[in-house]
Amino acid sequence: MFLQVLVRDNNVDQALRVLKKKMQREGLFREMKARNAYEKPSEKRVREKAEAIRRTRKLARKKAQREGLLPAPKKKQVLARTR
Repeated sequence: MFLQVLVRDNNVDQALRVLKKKMQREGLFREMKARNAYEKPSEKRVREKAEAIRRTRKLARKKAQREGLLPAPKKKQVLARTR
């Protein structure tokens, strides 16, 4: 896997923030934590089953929102950015 972040105007702090966000989206932090210690096969099965349940519930919730059975989530307020 290859992630690339451009540093603009020598602003390394902003580039680091962007890199961390990309790593979070890709699931690298979760994978590093999982590889840090041994996970018993029974614990792995339990975790994967819980993840699958979470995924199916999320998909069902999104489908119900699209069909109008559930109210849509409130939209986050976006602050205006100045450069």
